[in-house]
Amino acid sequence: MSSPASSSVVTPDALRAEVRAWLAEHWPHSDNDTASPLTEGGSRRFLDQVIDARWAAPSWPVERFGRGIPPEIAQVVAEEFARVGAPGAGQDIANLWANTLLAAGQPALVDQFLRPLMLGEVNMCLLYSEPGAGSDLAGIQTRADHDGDEWIINGQKVWTSAGRSADYALLITRSNWEVPKHRGITFFFFPMHQPGVEVRALRQATGDSRFNEVFITDARVPDANRLGEIGQGWNVLMTALAYERAVMGQTWRRRAGKESEAVRSADDEASAPVPDLSLLDLARATGHNTDPLIRQKLARLHSMRQVNEWNNARGKAAVKQGTSTPLVSLGKLAMSGILHFAGSLQNELLGAEALLAGNDSPRAADATYSLLNAFFTSIGGGTDQIQRNIIGERVLGLPKEPEVDKDVPFREVRRSQTTRAD
Repeated sequence: MSSPASSSVVTPDALRAEVRAWLAEHWPHSDNDTASPLTEGGSRRFLDQVIDARWAAPSWPVERFGRGIPPEIAQVVAEEFARVGAPGAGQDIANLWANTLLAAGQPALVDQFLRPLMLGEVNMCLLYSEPGAGSDLAGIQTRADHDGDEWIINGQKVWTSAGRSADYALLITRSNWEVPKHRGITFFFFPMHQPGVEVRALRQATGDSRFNEVFITDARVPDANRLGEIGQGWNVLMTALAYERAVMGQTWRRRAGKESEAVRSADDEASAPVPDLSLLDLARATGHNTDPLIRQKLARLHSMRQVNEWNNARGKAAVKQGTSTPLVSLGKLAMSGILHFAGSLQNELLGAEALLAGNDSPRAADATYSLLNAFFTSIGGGTDQIQRNIIGERVLGLPKEPEVDKDVPFREVRRSQTTRAD
């Protein structure tokens, strides 16, 4: 095991050299063989080694698999792992579940789940949004009633990704109806496999069913699974949302024909910021590669992605364990704009062919999917409008929007009646 580097001053160059030496010894691929898959058992053994060597989350505390290195220096580790195609690093930014647990979990809960979450052995989902509380999450009505060492949960959640396969969920509830809405929320690490939890799939415009609605009736969660203090769940939520938006701001998702969904990370040096190669190929195939307006749009797409990578680096450097930063909203909003712009350009390149669907034109089907799927990022993790509010108020210092219900006990706030308050 590598010794923690927090005992002395660490420079980026020294850290990079140490990471490269470790990878040369432990990563079972050459630089020219980064695409070769590991066996399932080999993958697990390698991830164990990454965690034990404290490379998975180097900015975390030494006692929690980290090295105590500042985030702006720790990102060197993720860069080096990406350079050779090795998995496991960058979890101090990209692992929403582990970061939230580490920031707010009770010690015994952290001991039980932190490493399994880092290994990807626990399937997770988010139980935040409700039919009457989407953009304004402080308006949630799923209630939590204290019952000895447990809490009884009743309510409905919606737009839940991975709900059907989840073992646990990050759940926000209304535990106090007599205080203003932001102060009566309690956050839980909620077990999904229990009586009283029903998950139903929702079909999207793309034809996918990534999202679900979840109905919770007299389900239970131990108080030991509470994240943060009772009634202080809004603070935990802000930390969790910062990690989620950081991830959404640095990745984009698209489907090429019948191929599986691909995810590209801004940390990956092997996929340096260049115009989307599939769009370049499509421009050539459709004879638009010499069109000056199309070439300008491809260059603009390249510039948008490059600037977003810089903003993501800025945001990641500002996210320290257990904190949030409004800077991640810049990347989240920018990625939404990039996906919409790229989808529109893809359809423009196809022209009338873009009106076709299915097997009549795989290119058109992919273009339609890309255009519709862009709305996933515009809505998930906080809508574009919410990101603009955050940027305006917390980055630019503009006046806040009026909140007439901010200091009103939640029981007195006008709302849709999805859950009884008594």
